[in-house]
Amino acid sequence: MLSAYLEETIQFKDTVSSWEESIHIAAAPLLAKENINDSYVDDMISNIHEFGPYVIIVPGIAMPHAQNKGGVLENGMSLLKLEKPVAYPEEKEVKIVMVLAATDSSGHLELISDLASVLADEEIREELENAQTKDEVLRIIDSAE
Repeated sequence: MLSAYLEETIQFKDTVSSWEESIHIAAAPLLAKENINDSYVDDMISNIHEFGPYVIIVPGIAMPHAQNKGGVLENGMSLLKLEKPVAYPEEKEVKIVMVLAATDSSGHLELISDLASVLADEEIREELENAQTKDEVLRIIDSAE
C-alpha cells in the first residue's frame, strides 16, 4: 500500500536550508495532486515548533503530519530523500522526510502501521538511506511490505 501512495511523490534533493523547508519540499507533490492544501503544511510545521521533534519516528527519518483540520482532502504520502541531513529541533539529523496526510485517524493508523513494519527492519532503513532512484525506493518498500 505504501508504494502505491509513493509512486508519484518521491523526490531527491542534495540539501535544504532548514527542517521547515524540508517539509515544504516534501509536501509539494501532495499539494500538486491536491491531496492537501497549504494550511496542512502550516499545521505540520506549527506542531513541531510547539511539540518538538516527535515526528522523528526512527533515527534519520521524520514523518511530519498533523490532525486534519480541513487541510487534508485525500489520503496521501510523499517522500523526500536528502543527500545531506537537515537538523530538526534538538539537533536530530534527518535524511528522509515522509509526509503523511490522512483525512481521518483510521487512514492515518493504517498508513503508520504499514510504515512501521517497513522501518522496523534496520537493513531496510539502511537501504532506503542509500537509495538513489525512485524505482529503488519503491522496490525496497515493495519487498518489505
